[in-house]
Amino acid sequence: MNKYKKPLPTPDMDTREYWQGCQRHELLMQRCKDCGTYCFPPMPMCHRCNSMNREWGRVSGKGKVYSWFVVHHATHPDFVDEVPYAVVLVELDEQADLRIPSNVVDCRIEDIEAGMPVEVVFEDVTDDITLPKFRPVR
Repeated sequence: MNKYKKPLPTPDMDTREYWQGCQRHELLMQRCKDCGTYCFPPMPMCHRCNSMNREWGRVSGKGKVYSWFVVHHATHPDFVDEVPYAVVLVELDEQADLRIPSNVVDCRIEDIEAGMPVEVVFEDVTDDITLPKFRPVR
């Protein structure tokens, strides 16, 4: 499984729970225990009320494409064979401004559109890292 050559995220103290959830094929989001706001990317304090009282919880993994762009020129040598590819910003159903960048799989680039319903799928790229991606809801 360790043949994956593209750059990978490096989990840190703020993101470790998120990446561990991905390994279990669960999409976890940080949530403020005081005001209930979800937060992504994970951070030490709530971006709404500045509370440091936070917890992790599983979210549905369902949402809609909020925005996207198409990469036509590889900025890293390990992505040369992938271009063109789409990078999407998915707004999760749990909260209007809860957005996560990712890729859409099982979909032609020209079929991606704003508001398209998607659901999370997981790609186990190494023994330690699993990437969340999204596919159209059929």
